[in-house]
Amino acid sequence: MFSNRTIETASPIKIWPIWWETISWLSITTVFPSNPAQHFLQHSFAQVEGLRRSRWQSWWMAVVWSIWKMRNIIIFSNDSFNGSKLVDDAVYLVWTWLINLDKDFKLHFNQWSTHIREGFLF
Repeated sequence: MFSNRTIETASPIKIWPIWWETISWLSITTVFPSNPAQHFLQHSFAQVEGLRRSRWQSWWMAVVWSIWKMRNIIIFSNDSFNGSKLVDDAVYLVWTWLINLDKDFKLHFNQWSTHIREGFLF
């Protein structure tokens, strides 16, 4: 039990750079709250001209889901944290959601993954 607690408290330190990077795509600076609900609200109501809010909210959910999956791999498969894989998984996941659920989203994966910032803006 104690070792799981150690993993849980150590994880946020490793994932903050991922959030900082994604916020930089929109050229904004912020302070992240430690409460997940407040983090979602802060992330989903970013005030950026041209921001497609539903896409940005999908990005938050894709990152959180990828973090959860990475956490399970670390705990249950005794693997190590891989930030690049986490981001790659989130990029692919949000693309699959958008290509299937957003009628205005028409980007091929290669275009999306290399110009991801533009995919969140009008």
